[in-house]
Amino acid sequence: MIPPVARRLKRLPPYLFVAIDALKEELLRQGRDVIDMGVGDPDLPTPGFIRRALVQALRNPAHHRYPSNRGLLSLRQAIARWYQKRFQVALDPETEILPLIGSKEGIAHLPLGFVNPGDAVLVPDPGYPPYRTGTILAGGRPVAVPLLAQNDFLPDLEALQKRGVRAKLFFLNYPNNPTAACADGSFFRRLTTFAHKTGIPVCHDAAYSEISFSGPQPSFLQSPGAKEAGIEFHSLSKTFQMTGFRIGWVAGNRQMVSALARVKSNIDSGIFEAIQAAGIRALQGSSSQRGRMAAVYRRRRDLWVGALQSAGWPARPPEATFYLWVRTPPGKKSQEVSSLLLRKAGIVATPGVGFGRYGEGYIRFSLTLPLTRLQEAARRMGRLSLWPKPSSG
Repeated sequence: MIPPVARRLKRLPPYLFVAIDALKEELLRQGRDVIDMGVGDPDLPTPGFIRRALVQALRNPAHHRYPSNRGLLSLRQAIARWYQKRFQVALDPETEILPLIGSKEGIAHLPLGFVNPGDAVLVPDPGYPPYRTGTILAGGRPVAVPLLAQNDFLPDLEALQKRGVRAKLFFLNYPNNPTAACADGSFFRRLTTFAHKTGIPVCHDAAYSEISFSGPQPSFLQSPGAKEAGIEFHSLSKTFQMTGFRIGWVAGNRQMVSALARVKSNIDSGIFEAIQAAGIRALQGSSSQRGRMAAVYRRRRDLWVGALQSAGWPARPPEATFYLWVRTPPGKKSQEVSSLLLRKAGIVATPGVGFGRYGEGYIRFSLTLPLTRLQEAARRMGRLSLWPKPSSG
């Protein structure tokens, strides 16, 4: 007889995108044409120079054995060079960088290295679900840090400090998923000061730093004292359309990097070395790729913002990411609006409440689909009357 599942599993909320996929599959079974603007999975193919590097590495039998759990030194050196060139941040490839099987994996496993049962962890709300679920799986207690429109979706660090908040970790993410908000160097300096004063380490997720329409986005690690105050996660998934490859890294405070490495040494056996070779090649060609990718998403952003505004939605063009975080019509909850879009227009959008209770009142659109599909989605949105149409006068 199968025993009951562990209590920690019962504490987990349903993973947001699994529920969305189930709704989408139901419509597809009905023969409906569904335009999926829910999950942020880039539709653009992985660049050819990266695929060629993977194929070449795959032919080398030396890569067919168990990889080092710390990752190839050559990959860690490539990451260090990229950080130096991109952010002017010096990192030690031996002690301050750890390759990951995608940044999500490292984010979810990090609490296992620091959190004891009942320990508090600060998580942004709304926020990427693994910050919360990783905490729960480690036996910790997620404490929501509201990200509010009146604060430009940045946490109120002064209010947190005045409250005397205590926690083992503080997860943050800029450019932000789901709100698309950005943080500047001044905010990261204040965040570093907050970490030093409170003793709460920062765990910054910078997965979207390279999808920017208003100039380069900063790194948390650029702030003076940041490496003593925390770590930064990064990923090749969004920057190079390598979501299926599962490769990312964590960098910064060597004690935190070492603790995560110890956790992972007991859980996984590292990243397939051919994928690591492809990652090295990706990092070597990053600047030109970044510009091409941003141009594609800018066109999509402008089209969809225009379509929403024409349909009466109060949409503003984000400065980064491939998401639009849009208020729901007055009196309608986010799940209700997402359901209406599915039923009436065949458009999948993510209800904001799935990212936390402070996400209620918003829905998130992902721009990871071709212009032709966005144009069709725009036509469908134009036929709906969820928001009052703007007056011609």
